[in-house]
Amino acid sequence: MKTITLEEHFLTETYVRATAEYSAKTGMQFPEMQAKLLDLGAGRIAAMDEGGVDLQVMSLVAFGLEGLNAADGTAVAREVNDELAAAVKVNPTRLAGFATLALKDVGKATRELERCVKQLGFCGVMVNGTVEGRFLDDARFLPFFEAAAALDLPVYLHPAPPPEPVREAYYSGLPGEMGRMLSIAGWGWHSETALHTLRLIVSGLFDKVPGLQLIIGHMGEGLPFALARSSGMLSGAAKLKQTVADYFKTNIHMTTSGYFTLPPLECALEVVGIERMMYSVDYPFSANTKGKDFLEKVAGLLSVAEMEMLVGGNAAKVLG
Repeated sequence: MKTITLEEHFLTETYVRATAEYSAKTGMQFPEMQAKLLDLGAGRIAAMDEGGVDLQVMSLVAFGLEGLNAADGTAVAREVNDELAAAVKVNPTRLAGFATLALKDVGKATRELERCVKQLGFCGVMVNGTVEGRFLDDARFLPFFEAAAALDLPVYLHPAPPPEPVREAYYSGLPGEMGRMLSIAGWGWHSETALHTLRLIVSGLFDKVPGLQLIIGHMGEGLPFALARSSGMLSGAAKLKQTVADYFKTNIHMTTSGYFTLPPLECALEVVGIERMMYSVDYPFSANTKGKDFLEKVAGLLSVAEMEMLVGGNAAKVLG
């Protein structure tokens, strides 16, 4: 039973230097995690061994690209992808990569995506939140999704800090760091990613690009709990080829990243099914050992065949 995790993060010195000003402004520097994030070799492999992870798919903590102009972002993303490819080459049976793209220039981003697949051997791409305040259902991003589908490459939609107007409206006026924490992992970026996913569906993206496969983390970002109501309210008005809920059977996959209790998993299994679920840890923001302990609890809930699908079988299919 091969264990694959696919929301597992890294940094490079190149990226940290290039995005230092914006990262400081947004409070997304992670000094306590930086050593682990920068380790793309022995320390990472040791942590995988401790947590029973056979293959880890790495993705950049790429929030800082939003603070760069299009040309600089494109250059930094290319250098990051080359550094990631070099790390994977050293440990090809243990590590794999998701491409990093700077989507302010969609044309250059799609060309970089093709390079990442055909030359660097990456198995997917991770995108983070909005770009210049625009959700990815905006027409300017359609060529990116078309390119991903043509390359048979899944797109992992990851949260990011909110745009400044949203932060000011929803998360200001709270004591200390509470507003910032509420805006990210405390609640905000999960609910925004859920909203983002629904926007992609109701915009008709998956009817325009039916082969596109989207992955969302954190046990579905709360969507399984609300899906029946959301689908009931939105499906008729959206005039799609199928109901909103049905796209979670044909185009959308979920990972367990960062969620280590059974109730959210049980809800996701009931709503979307084991075929759409994949194990992930959210390393190093969560420990691989925490994920391992969670899987021991899950083993009492699922059959052996279902466990194999969750811990690696589904990921192997989605990632090729």
